[in-house]
Amino acid sequence: MPRSHLHLARLLASASVLALVLAGCATGPSPDVTGSIATDAAPRTEADWRREMNLWGQRYRANPRDSESAIHYAQALRAIGQRAQATAVLEQATIQNPHDQTLLGAYGRALADNGNYGQALEVLNRAHSPDRPDWRILSVQGAALDQLGRHAEAQRYYASALRLVPDEPSVLSNLGLSYALSKDLPQAEATLRRAAAQKASDPKIRQNLALVIGLQGRFAEAEKIVRADLSPEEAATNVTYLRQMLAQQNNLKKLSRPGAALAPSTGS
Repeated sequence: MPRSHLHLARLLASASVLALVLAGCATGPSPDVTGSIATDAAPRTEADWRREMNLWGQRYRANPRDSESAIHYAQALRAIGQRAQATAVLEQATIQNPHDQTLLGAYGRALADNGNYGQALEVLNRAHSPDRPDWRILSVQGAALDQLGRHAEAQRYYASALRLVPDEPSVLSNLGLSYALSKDLPQAEATLRRAAAQKASDPKIRQNLALVIGLQGRFAEAEKIVRADLSPEEAATNVTYLRQMLAQQNNLKKLSRPGAALAPSTGS
């Protein structure tokens, strides 16, 4: 990835509110870069996830060929931060079930979460077909391409997903962050506003919107959005982060000019 893209990716990824395209640094269950592919209502606490891990782990060990057990076991492992183990479980399961598209989707997502974006794309290409496209997988493919700095390609995948599920907020959020990574902040803001306006919108999407607004120097507006959904402690953390970004005036000015190179970052 070019250093200018890497700097902005790190800048975005450092915010604890980010989801879907970029990993954040929230505490508790480990976040991921891709969002959900195909899961039921998920446990929310680490204790819940550990119970799920034990339950599905026993079933998986009893029958490693069972793709459902492998998917749920890997999901719980990922949620508690055991991403390498989750990927290994899914890799073995796909060897046993090479044509199971749901399993391939989960494996591709795990690869992307581990930073293996090229391999993830290869696997995800086999996880659905042109005659039966899956919008969730299209969105994950876009996320992987964004991490590789291939933003124009990523945006085409998001557009394909949105043709299947118009105004799906998670895809719009990914698309908005993709525009941010490609330095089109006005388009990023417009897309994230559209995502945030949907009834199914997640508070994290509004935090992504606040981030993009903050990157454009409109701190008071960004702070108001940040404080609307978060606890006082979380809001204070994210407001501090936004202030730190806005202190980088030279980088922000460069970021706002299309095609301008962003100065290399010395931190994450």
